[in-house]
Formats: sequence, structure tokens, C-alpha cells
Amino acid sequence: MVTRRSFIVSVLVLLQLVSIVSCAPEPNLDRGKYLQLVSYTDPGNEVNISVDLTRALDNHLFLEATFSPPHGYHLYSKDLPRDGDNGQGRPTLLELPSGSKMQALGVLSESVSSYMVGYEPDGPLIYPDGPVTLSLPVKLPSTRGWVNDQISLTYTACTEVECKIPTIGKLINVRVPGALSIEP
Repeated sequence: MVTRRSFIVSVLVLLQLVSIVSCAPEPNLDRGKYLQLVSYTDPGNEVNISVDLTRALDNHLFLEATFSPPHGYHLYSKDLPRDGDNGQGRPTLLELPSGSKMQALGVLSESVSSYMVGYEPDGPLIYPDGPVTLSLPVKLPSTRGWVNDQISLTYTACTEVECKIPTIGKLINVRVPGALSIEP
């Protein structure tokens, strides 16, 4: 038998839970703003990674990953073959894995230009030492609220004489807002 007091306590607990769920913050992604999706330092190679969802002033959305290698290290170009140049290095990539709820709407772009190293006309393409940001135009899932998704990252940090452990196709869990939550 349910007492009046236990019934009232149960109703109050239920109302509090509904309040918590309904007060979940809506994503704020105004034009010219960004949401940080993930930030970490890869323990295997000491590369700092920060991934943001950015809304440009023209209202387009971009996934942006900034790769910051340790001091004195460089990253390889996004245009390097997946297996490297004669096995050397790996491309720096930001990708959406198959089954992603987001959709790529264009090609991957880079914040700095790569250049060819070595005396060979087909030497590997690298970025200057320091951070590199890759941007991918995306379409968000057509839902409201937050959506669990994944991105894929590939990179290798090297000096002229050594390379850190490469990261190849590492799947990173992210939460992105649904498109209906950030309508203009």
C-alpha cells in the first residue's frame, strides 16, 4: 500500500528528473562561434589535438581539428599517400568514418601550406614545424538536441631524424548538436 507521503516524494523526485532533462543546455553555435568537441594530448606521440565545430559568418559549418606536435616536430601533408612516401610518415587527416551521422560537404582544407623536403622531385610533403588546422565542411544530423558521433584522425609527428608513433584512423567519440537545435 502506497502512503500519501511516499506518493508525494515519488512525484517530487519524478518532477526533479524531468526538470534536469528538460534543462539540458541547448547548443549555442551562433555565426562566427565554435563549440569545442574534444581536446587531448595523445600519450603515444605527444601531439595535442583540439577538435571544434565552427559556424562561419556565412552560416556554413566546419569540423576543425588543430594538431600541435611537440616543439621541433612537423606533421605530414594531408596530401601524402595513406601509407606514407615509401613508407615514411602518414598524412594528417580529419575524416568522418562510414556510418557517421554527420556528412562531409566538401574537401578537407589546411591552415598552412605543405612543402616538399629532400632533393628528390617526389620527396614527402610536410607542414612547417608547429600547429596545423584541418577544416572539413559538414552537415549536421537533421535532429534536435545532442547526437553521439565519431570522427577519425590520422597523423605522425617527426623531426629530420626521428618520428613518433603514428596514429592511424583513430576513432574519437564526439557529441554534436542536431541541425534543428542550431537553426539560424
